Amino acid sequence: MSGSYDESAVADDTMDSFWEVGNYKRAVKRFDDGHRLCNDLMGCLQERAKIEKSYGDQLTTWSKRWRQLIEKGPQYGSVERAWLAVMTEAEKVSELHQDVKNNLVNDDVEKVKNWQKEAYHKQMIGGFKEAKEAEEGFKKAQKPWAKKLKEMEAAKKGYHMACKEEKLAAAREANGKTEASVTPDQQKKLHEKVDKCKQDTQKAKEKYEKSLEELNKCTPQYMESMEQVFDQCQQHEVKRLTFLKEALLDIKRHLNLTENPSYATIYRELERTILAANTQEDLKWFSNNHGPGMHMNWPAFEEYNPDQASAPPKKKKPDGAPPTPSTDHVAPPGDRSSVSSYDKNQAYSTEWSDDEQPTTYSGNENGGNGNSFEDDSSTGKGVRVRALYDYEGQEQDELTFKAGDELTKTEDEDEQGWCRGRLDNGREGLYPANYVEPI
Repeated sequence: MSGSYDESAVADDTMDSFWEVGNYKRAVKRFDDGHRLCNDLMGCLQERAKIEKSYGDQLTTWSKRWRQLIEKGPQYGSVERAWLAVMTEAEKVSELHQDVKNNLVNDDVEKVKNWQKEAYHKQMIGGFKEAKEAEEGFKKAQKPWAKKLKEMEAAKKGYHMACKEEKLAAAREANGKTEASVTPDQQKKLHEKVDKCKQDTQKAKEKYEKSLEELNKCTPQYMESMEQVFDQCQQHEVKRLTFLKEALLDIKRHLNLTENPSYATIYRELERTILAANTQEDLKWFSNNHGPGMHMNWPAFEEYNPDQASAPPKKKKPDGAPPTPSTDHVAPPGDRSSVSSYDKNQAYSTEWSDDEQPTTYSGNENGGNGNSFEDDSSTGKGVRVRALYDYEGQEQDELTFKAGDELTKTEDEDEQGWCRGRLDNGREGLYPANYVEPI
């Protein structure tokens, strides 16, 4: 393997050397390559910017969707807030990736574009001024040496031809000595031909050696002139490589979110929210709002009142706050603005039988991709009802109507005796079920 490598290296040095006539064109082409590489880098960054934007958009979409699902779902309390904090993390990280996109496009791409414009000057006839100057410099430096090289190559060719003729003449003379048909006069002529070829060969050799000597004398000047032009090309390339290194460091700084203080803050806040989840407080809240801790208006004797029907117990509000018929009711822990809306509208049936079988849920019942909270509630088309009595809403989420008014019932009566309905003016809210009758 090493032998073949050495042979190729020798071939490169002798057959494809920079010093060969015209091989400076690779150094000139580097100007065109440098300009194209700037375009490639800008294209590369623009593609990465699209990826960053797409990822940020996907995070935002994912966060928005799951935030709604979590808020609709049965999870409650501080664990719900911890879960929602993951959505907040996604939203903030999305903003950081949008910043990365903006930095790549507005800073890095623009920086490369401006440097490219300053480093490469296009000509009206095509190409770049820097490449043309380099090519002219190389041509000028190479022209005298190339002329001497051409003369040397011609002398070398003449010498080799003379050697060939001398060899053929010597062979003919040797054959003539062995053949009886060749007369002495012919042999003399063959010998004279050999002598003449030897003289021609010697003259060609001297000419070849002289042209080679002249070529070697101008080689140092040729190398010096070529190196001067090449150094000028190198200086331009130094600027390009230095700029590219600095630009890549800026790109790395924009891409590396771990160096962004805001990035670390996001996860500190997320961890703090998760660690703040309190199991006992959540269990206590659930017991007070959906368990034995709830207030109960136990049945008591009531006198008949023919003038007005009694309103049912107050229904829990759509914002998640449960009914508070007495002052001894314990409020849930934390900010109940995050309580799942699943709890807000879910009607729990009080009827049961021993024959009822519990509903089983499979993790794959939605094909593994759905969310079991999305379709928990369903609303009917509505039933028209008529008010039997006047009712004045006590809360903002309650309807107010007069006896004889007609409205649409949109949800059936719950276990606490409340219905949801819609007035003809479009307002929706709660009302006592026993205050109306079907039409």
